[in-house]
Amino acid sequence: YLKNLIPGLVDDLPNYDFVLLGDPIELKKLFPTNITRVNIIASTSSIYSIREQIEYVRLIPKSTSLYFSTHYNIPLLYFGPMLVTVYDLCHLAMPQFLNGIHKRIYANIMFRAIRHKAKKIITISEFSKCELNKFTGIAKQNITSIPLGVDMESLTIKKDTPIYTKPYILFVGNVKPHKNLNNLVLAFSKILDKLPHNLVIVGKKDGFITNNKFDPRIIESLGDRIMFTGYVNDDDLKNYYTHADAFVFPSFYEGFGLPLLEAMAARCPVIASNVASIPEVCGDGAIYFDPYNADDIASKIVLTLSDKKLCSTLKDRGYNHALKYSWDNTIKSTSKVIKQLLEL
Repeated sequence: YLKNLIPGLVDDLPNYDFVLLGDPIELKKLFPTNITRVNIIASTSSIYSIREQIEYVRLIPKSTSLYFSTHYNIPLLYFGPMLVTVYDLCHLAMPQFLNGIHKRIYANIMFRAIRHKAKKIITISEFSKCELNKFTGIAKQNITSIPLGVDMESLTIKKDTPIYTKPYILFVGNVKPHKNLNNLVLAFSKILDKLPHNLVIVGKKDGFITNNKFDPRIIESLGDRIMFTGYVNDDDLKNYYTHADAFVFPSFYEGFGLPLLEAMAARCPVIASNVASIPEVCGDGAIYFDPYNADDIASKIVLTLSDKKLCSTLKDRGYNHALKYSWDNTIKSTSKVIKQLLEL
C-alpha cells in the first residue's frame, strides 16, 4: 500500500511538502532520486507501543496541515486535522483469533479515538466501510472506500523457469489464525489421492503451527506434498503465481485480499472463500467455497483442477476482472480526499 501510494501522492500533489515518519532506509527506497519536497524523519519505536505515542508528539512537525495515518494506530496526543486508513476490523469482528485481550482493548481505544479525531477515514473495500460503521458507529458519509490496485504489467506471464517444478496449489499470505490455513491443510489432506498436486504455502511454517494451535502430526503426515517457503522476494513470488495451477484463499476475514488480484493478474485460477470482502474483490473471477467446511474446500479444488475448461474460464475472467483495479486509481482517489481536507 505505502510503496505504491506514497510516491504517487507526492507526484499528484506538487504544491505540498511531505514529511514521512519511519525507517529511513525503507522510506528512501520509495524515491530513487531525491525530491526536495520530501523530508524523512527517523522513527524507531515499536508499533503499538507507549513509546510510539510519545515519539509521535516529538516528531510530528507543528506546521503539519494534515496528518495521514496509514494504519489505525493513530497519534492519540495529536490534535490537528487527521486522515486515517483502516484496512479491516478483524480485531473487533473476530476477537476469537486474538492472542490476549490486550489487543482487543488496544483496538477499541484506537477506533474510539479515530471516531472523534479523524476528519475522514479511508477503507480499502465497501465491506470494511460497512464494518467500520457497524462496530464503531462512524457515519458512512465520513468514510471513503478506495480499493487497492494491482501491477498488471509486472505480473504478466513470463517464460521463466519454475522455482517449484512439481504441479502445485498455491497460498500466499501471513499465517495468522483468521487466514484459515487449518481448514486448507485439512481439505488438502482429503484429496491427496485425487490430484498429483502439492500444496505450496508462501508463509512461515513455525508461525503456522504455533499461531493456529495446529497438530504438527498432520503436517508430518503430508510429507513432501506440502511446502512452506518462508519469506520470498517479489520476483520469486511472481514466479510462484505464474506457475501455480490454482490459487486457494481460505480466509475467514479480509479487508481486501490483495493476493487474490495478484493471482488473477498472473492468470492463475482463483478458488476463494465466499465471506467478508472476498466476493466484492473477486467478482466473477473466482470460484467460491464455504471456508468453514473443509469438504467444500476440497471439492472445489478438485472440481477446478479436473476441469480444463473451467480453469481456462477462470484464467480469462480473473485477468479481465483484475484489469479493473489500478494503483493509479487508488492514488487519484486518495489525492482527491486529501485535497478536499486541505481546502476545508
